Amino acid sequence: MAPQDVLQIMQSALHVIILMVSVVLLPALGVGLLVSMFQAATQINEQTLSFIPKLLITLMVLAFAGSWLLDMLVNYTTQLYQNIPYAIG
Repeated sequence: MAPQDVLQIMQSALHVIILMVSVVLLPALGVGLLVSMFQAATQINEQTLSFIPKLLITLMVLAFAGSWLLDMLVNYTTQLYQNIPYAIG
């Protein structure tokens, strides 16, 4: 296995990881920003006020995009296993 092959596998793995993580974290980041602006405007400093909406939006995103995320991971793993004979030489 050449070093270029290893770099290609790692690059595609990082691409899949970044895409999967960003789908889950970006909506939570947006909701956290909105809640923080609400807390700053009303001067309410309650910790659960920022935690609960982020948790709920993360669960909703996982419920809606979970099958797509799993399909992406299964496709990457299948492609990785199918390319094993070519990587060995």
